[in-house]
Amino acid sequence: MYELVKPNDPILITKCEEFDFTNPPFDSIEHAKVLVKIMRDNNGLGLASNQIGIPYRVFALRADPNKVLYNPIVVMQGLQQIDLDEGCLSFPGLFVNIKRSQHIRIRYTQPNGETTTEVFTGISARVCQHEMDHLDGILFYNRASRWDRDKALKDYEKWKKQNSQHSQLQCHQKSGTK
Repeated sequence: MYELVKPNDPILITKCEEFDFTNPPFDSIEHAKVLVKIMRDNNGLGLASNQIGIPYRVFALRADPNKVLYNPIVVMQGLQQIDLDEGCLSFPGLFVNIKRSQHIRIRYTQPNGETTTEVFTGISARVCQHEMDHLDGILFYNRASRWDRDKALKDYEKWKKQNSQHSQLQCHQKSGTK
């Protein structure tokens, strides 16, 4: 059973290996199903394989239908960029303003082994760029300006402290102690 790795897991800052379809380390279709399930169970818009401890270049994207991209390569990045707050399943409670391209074209292999090229726009483009950063071992908040990153990390520390205190209070209430 796979689950999200902890925020301090070194796999999150390690560049992932290409998935070899000629000598696959695991079943690509089954892995795609696992990624999509974990992404959806955690209400994510995307999920990179290394976020569940599997160091291969593959990520899931919430879409209709959901997509799983193996060995994605950016072949075109639009010049128009947009600033938006981003979060990450690996860092719950951390949100930071990041500038990303509004349009992106990616060549990737589908779980069945077929290679395709597709253009993503808007939030899908943003999610793809975020997940590809994961595959390259880049933490999303490092894409922010220094000021935005420092402010977001400070707020994140406060959030973790408050969340920890809230969890301890709930635990004591359940056990009947205060």
